[in-house]
Amino acid sequence: MRISRNDPRGRARWTGRRQAAHHGFQRGEHQVKIGIIGAGNIGGALVRRLTALGHDVSVANSRGPETLADLAAETGAKPVLFTEAARGAEVVVVTIPQAKVAGLPEGLLDEAAEGVAVIDTGNYYPRERDGRIDEIEDGGLTESRWVANQLGHTVVKVFNGIYAQHLQDKGVPAGTEGRIALPVAGDDAAAKAKVLALVEELGFDAYDAGGLDESWRQQPNTPSYGADASLETLPKLLAEASPKRTPEFTA
Repeated sequence: MRISRNDPRGRARWTGRRQAAHHGFQRGEHQVKIGIIGAGNIGGALVRRLTALGHDVSVANSRGPETLADLAAETGAKPVLFTEAARGAEVVVVTIPQAKVAGLPEGLLDEAAEGVAVIDTGNYYPRERDGRIDEIEDGGLTESRWVANQLGHTVVKVFNGIYAQHLQDKGVPAGTEGRIALPVAGDDAAAKAKVLALVEELGFDAYDAGGLDESWRQQPNTPSYGADASLETLPKLLAEASPKRTPEFTA
């Protein structure tokens, strides 16, 4: 996924509290099978970080596995077709332009592991990339609620408000001063717990940002978006967010 000056990626939520990473995912305790759909900036950063942590990563893009040979050689990730990315996966990351989610193959998640956690990293850019999506513009759906409806599966929203390079390079051990906090929003408690733990393992403070219908607080052009906020600051920024879409993020 490209990064524009309007696409920083990084926020959190006004209530809740980060959960400790004791749900699995500690390095060396449990290798997780992860499918990543999209190999742009955010997808590529996640491939690099997650393989470095020892996870079993498959990655797909719209151009085919052969175009991922360099990334596979660099990281050890397995390049696959879109239709194969979720096969057996405990976590599936969807990190493609918002408008293209509607064109993903039917049954994409049919062969995923039971209880799969599906992560949505996306943002809606109607003017510069995606065009108009009526359900978001007129129906008042959050961006990730719309994604969940397209996939026919609940999602967890995270990694949408942090720059890809920061996601790749700025993870640090828990307790480090200035550690970046990331908001994690979702309705499925078990899926969200998996994702909170994964965020912690990647080197960020995971902040429970509430349900999916609250995820507008971390959408583009909100105070926490791209702020690289700390765990102490993030709740305040989320509380300051407005659900009203600004003109530059309206079709």
